[in-house]
Amino acid sequence: MELEISRQDKEKYEKLDLVINKYKQQEGMLIRILQKAQQIFGHLPIEVQSYVSDKLDIPISTVNGVVSFYSLFSEEPQGKYTINVCMGTACYVKGSQEILKTIEEELHIREGETTLDKLFTIKVARCIGACGLAPVITINDKVYGRLSPLDIPGILHSYIKTNKKSAIGEEVKV
Repeated sequence: MELEISRQDKEKYEKLDLVINKYKQQEGMLIRILQKAQQIFGHLPIEVQSYVSDKLDIPISTVNGVVSFYSLFSEEPQGKYTINVCMGTACYVKGSQEILKTIEEELHIREGETTLDKLFTIKVARCIGACGLAPVITINDKVYGRLSPLDIPGILHSYIKTNKKSAIGEEVKV
């Protein structure tokens, strides 16, 4: 497969080749390889799916079927922070729809979208499994419970502030 790729992307495909070579003989290797590919690329665009398909000699429809079936995979770029809003019964009854609405209003995006600065992606989860803390959101691996819409701006601001500090630190290192 011939691809016009940048040096950075070339390095990513080289890393992916190492992953493919490591796992290609193992049972259930496709999901593991796709997980690693998503870690490398940040998402799984069709070009990456096609590359995996070619390298493993399996149909692109099989690769894409796995990517589109499992919610842990994304074909679109994701934000640095993924916000999952629980819509399970306990959370819904305690107002998770208002939490989602507030997050969407604060970030000016809707569920399933990513902010232009690639900082946040909003997703909805059927159940996070923290019903006693309803309503609940997670931001990456951190759980926030017993929320009200008034809590959301402060939570989001803490991530924006942290990101600005790390960006300033990165600029100083260069």
